[in-house]
Amino acid sequence: MLFAGTRGYIEAGTRRHRMHAALDIAYKKDRIRIDCGADWRGRIDEIRAAAIFVTHAHPDHADGLKDGAPCPVYATDQSWKIMDRWRIEDRRTVPLRTPIRIGEIRVSAFPVIHSTRAPAVGYRVGAGRVAIFYGPDLVYIEDRAAALKDVRLYIGDGATVAESFVRKIDGALVGHAPVRTQLTWCAKEGVPEAIVSHCGSEIVEGDERTLAAQIRKMGEERGVAASIAHDGMERVLR
Repeated sequence: MLFAGTRGYIEAGTRRHRMHAALDIAYKKDRIRIDCGADWRGRIDEIRAAAIFVTHAHPDHADGLKDGAPCPVYATDQSWKIMDRWRIEDRRTVPLRTPIRIGEIRVSAFPVIHSTRAPAVGYRVGAGRVAIFYGPDLVYIEDRAAALKDVRLYIGDGATVAESFVRKIDGALVGHAPVRTQLTWCAKEGVPEAIVSHCGSEIVEGDERTLAAQIRKMGEERGVAASIAHDGMERVLR
């Protein structure tokens, strides 16, 4: 597993958080990419994957695909409506809560609350005996118990650490759950580890060492090992 990017939809960037959040997952000979934001536009041929999965059609998650893709692209009906005019030849629709197989990798989309204009999903990805959940932009997971059942690793939204960035628009919740809340979800569902990606200004422009210690402590209080990802970080799960 490779964190190809860890930066959220912000102007600031650093060596550690330069590219928009994206995750490459490999198992044996199979490899997939989740998300391909605007930073990847013009660099799409660098992606070596059998398939690209899109969480939602915000620019930092999908705009790298505007000129096409080197492999099949999977997205929900709602995302395809936004990406309708893009030059993607092999378009495939992701069903909700139903696994799709890419070789020996299993991918299931679970609805999450994040945006009314660009509805999002998180992806539960399984290979062998290991399952992870990737939800880089969310307020909450609609079917959290099923999405996180027996998950070894949760990779979540790093827009804010402790302060809520959730608001209401026309009565609907939008925005980002803080890391603290997501760690509580992990504790309740028995997920032993969480990694923060899609980092917002608080992390990217702040004192990351201090914030990493704060997140680690929040995790320890909940029985969850917690850390912050950075671009190029690799992780092997067995």
